[in-house]
Amino acid sequence: MRLALGISYNGLAYQGWQSQSSGQTVQDKLEQALGKFTRHKVSTLCAGRTDAGVHALMQVIHFDTPLERPQSSWVRGPNAYLPHDIAVQWAQFVPHEFHCRACALSRRYAYILLESPVRPSVDSGRVGWAYRPLNFDLMQQAAQHLLGEHDFTSFRASACQALSPVKTLLGISITRRGAYWRFEFEANAFLHHMIRNIMGCLIAVGEQRQAPLWLKEVLAARDRDAAAPTFSPHGLYFLGPRYEARWGMPEQTPLLDGLP
Repeated sequence: MRLALGISYNGLAYQGWQSQSSGQTVQDKLEQALGKFTRHKVSTLCAGRTDAGVHALMQVIHFDTPLERPQSSWVRGPNAYLPHDIAVQWAQFVPHEFHCRACALSRRYAYILLESPVRPSVDSGRVGWAYRPLNFDLMQQAAQHLLGEHDFTSFRASACQALSPVKTLLGISITRRGAYWRFEFEANAFLHHMIRNIMGCLIAVGEQRQAPLWLKEVLAARDRDAAAPTFSPHGLYFLGPRYEARWGMPEQTPLLDGLP
């Protein structure tokens, strides 16, 4: 039997998603919990890996198990063994041809940013921070240069393992609520640090240290040194993948509406 689970987590305490020898990753904690619940070793695959300090509201994973339990048990059971900052949000029985990564049509992220002359306190670790005023119109103009299919080498980390730097950025939306900015990104796939590197550039434009056309020049350079420094991971949230309707997968959890 193949199961898909929707997982949410606060990434502050973890060294990213991908399993490591330290055991201090989200995948390690999840597989330990699933192993205790099923009483057999469980190996999971995820829809999109996240870095250390990055959060997720709907990470989708799948795994195979001979254990038969009601669908609701696959939420309550693993949650009884998971740490407080990781939780299964939903469970779905899926056919064996379903693959959480290969079947994803696109992936979505949000970056939550606090604009304030004073650093975050209550929100520390959960939002990025800009202490200078940001200009919405300039950032919106700059973002348009990134839409579509491009070689995103300028926004790619040196450790990126993707076979190709060519990705299709389907949409960028920028909104503001009080002191909080929300940047949403959707693409067929993302490169390592791609969003954090784009965020560094958008903020440089928003603070009027660069002109909107600079984003087009950075993109064309295909050189990581042409872009701004990598921005903080703390405000980055994986919102989840999108799938064809035939898989019957949720597109979001109530948590998505709780972000600023």
